[in-house]
Amino acid sequence: MKKQRPLIFEISKEGRRAYRLPALDVEPVPVEKLVPKEYLADSLPDLPNLSELEVVRHYTNLSKLNYGIDSGYYPLGSCTMKYNPKLNEWAARLPGFANLHPHQLYGSVQGLLKLLYELDGMLCEIAGMNKFTLQPAAGAHGELTGIMIIRKYHEDHGEGHRNIIIVPDSAHGTNPATAAMAGYEILEIKSDSRGLVDVEELRKAVNENVAGLMLTNPNTLGLFEKDIKEIAEIVHGVGGLLYYDGANANAILGHARPGDMGFDVVHFNLHKTFSTPHGGGGPGAGPVGVVEKLKEYLPTPTIEWDEVEDFYYWNYDIPYSIGRMKDFYGHVGVLIRAYTYILTLGGDGLYEASTKAVLNANYLSQKLKDKYNLPKDTICKHEFVLAGLKNPGDGVITLDVAKRLMDFGYHPPTVYFPLIIDQALMIEPTETESKETLDGFVEAMNKIADEAISNPEMLKTAPHGTPIGRPDETLAARKPVLSYKKPEEKL
Repeated sequence: MKKQRPLIFEISKEGRRAYRLPALDVEPVPVEKLVPKEYLADSLPDLPNLSELEVVRHYTNLSKLNYGIDSGYYPLGSCTMKYNPKLNEWAARLPGFANLHPHQLYGSVQGLLKLLYELDGMLCEIAGMNKFTLQPAAGAHGELTGIMIIRKYHEDHGEGHRNIIIVPDSAHGTNPATAAMAGYEILEIKSDSRGLVDVEELRKAVNENVAGLMLTNPNTLGLFEKDIKEIAEIVHGVGGLLYYDGANANAILGHARPGDMGFDVVHFNLHKTFSTPHGGGGPGAGPVGVVEKLKEYLPTPTIEWDEVEDFYYWNYDIPYSIGRMKDFYGHVGVLIRAYTYILTLGGDGLYEASTKAVLNANYLSQKLKDKYNLPKDTICKHEFVLAGLKNPGDGVITLDVAKRLMDFGYHPPTVYFPLIIDQALMIEPTETESKETLDGFVEAMNKIADEAISNPEMLKTAPHGTPIGRPDETLAARKPVLSYKKPEEKL
């Protein structure tokens, strides 16, 4: 185990300074006028005394503990942790965008409004939808927006009794959570032996109380729902609507469109499919697109163009709108990055990116199946799921494999999801990784499989090269430590 670097408080020495504030040249404003008395402390906290160099080194070393796509391979299944071109960062930081204020008048932000209007059109073309809202802050927020639109549509058509959302057992966890938050009951449909929606079970389950079906295509096993047209006909046949979870859209760009499959509502994770750094809670964007009959339910405002005046403006005149879903107009920096990404690649480039993502996933699945269980040994799309080691040695489990992989310099894949696969390892290589990187990953995974037999303790005690090995994740989530305590103050 590496020796952990001393914390910033432990290297503090009395009298050291990194910066001194200049003397005030005016009478200070009494702090009591700015802060209510009950929030004032009797004294300042015990702040560390450090030189500027020590402060810089401390935060630089902290940054080295972060793992990101710029520092290594990140095969996190179902999240599309793809490379984020620096051109997109440059575009989002242009002063004409970065220095705008959300309360500026239409006339002073025409460039940004044009960009957002054109992004709306691009996403419509990619998804086969008629109109998008760019407000939602992330994928789950987009899901809630879409399900609220479905709910309002049914209520306005005298079908408020529809209280069921159908969700496959392979769905992302946000799907049932979103539907429940919107007030729906959840009806789970089991997967068939192919790992796809059981069409006959779906046919038996639908009735006049079904509001809609939430589906990811390809699904979380990385498999394309071949019966999607029949699925759409079944749901539409009882008056329900189809919602497309776009988390896996990186697999179908330029090859297939949700609208053509029969979906009525779509969300895209721009921070996954269309390239923005994400993780650790943000940033994100989850635009929602709808077919023609649902346009009048979109959140207000939408962005429109006055062709006569050649003028872009916010449109608040949406008669049946579900209302605003986000302050101002969402995470504009993420939207600018996505716009740049789409313009850079163009239609042919998006098609090629998707093609290579699928190629890489199939390459890896076939390279790993000799030593790992591959429950669905068929052509996959952008990702695939392993079911643990074929020979687990002395009780080696998927978590041990993931922890040991960190010692080889790789971020672990998603583990134990989807829940329908025992000992799941969910791997998504994306299109941006080279064959050499993928081969290095295969070599590490196969070496770990050999160690499970020859030296299982090596896996069970991994990782061996990180400051923290195996924290109690449940305790950390339930009882987080949110403030620093000196060693003598710790319990």
